[in-house]
Amino acid sequence: MGIRLAEAVDRESVEAIVKAAYTPWVPVIGTEPPPLTADYAEAIAEGRVYVLENGGINALIVLRPEDGDLLVENVAVNPDRQGRGLGRRLLAFAEFRARSLGLPAVRLFTNEKMTSNIGLYQSLGYRETDRTGIGGRRVIHMRKRL
Repeated sequence: MGIRLAEAVDRESVEAIVKAAYTPWVPVIGTEPPPLTADYAEAIAEGRVYVLENGGINALIVLRPEDGDLLVENVAVNPDRQGRGLGRRLLAFAEFRARSLGLPAVRLFTNEKMTSNIGLYQSLGYRETDRTGIGGRRVIHMRKRL
């Protein structure tokens, strides 16, 4: 399994994984999560999307330096590959990228109703830093100091 920077030809696969991973959350949170409406052609062109491959693209992470930290904008795993540690591997990659950029921490945010995701992030050392409303959603901000 390798992680590489996504290319323009990967856009359809990236969008399909995001759709498959986030669509089940719509009835839980009552609206589309922001990753479902993101512009992946732009994110790929800007070099912010990394894909995990193993006989095809199975997962992805979108990263962006912001406010002195590395922001995880999105981490998505194809549902038929979930539970195999791919999300954890991508989050470890985010930590590697942050260190290589000289950044002291990795940040992310998630809907407060996505409790399984929150539990995963906490188990990996992320700590809640704030709760805010974004676009009518209650969001938990989390940060992991490296």
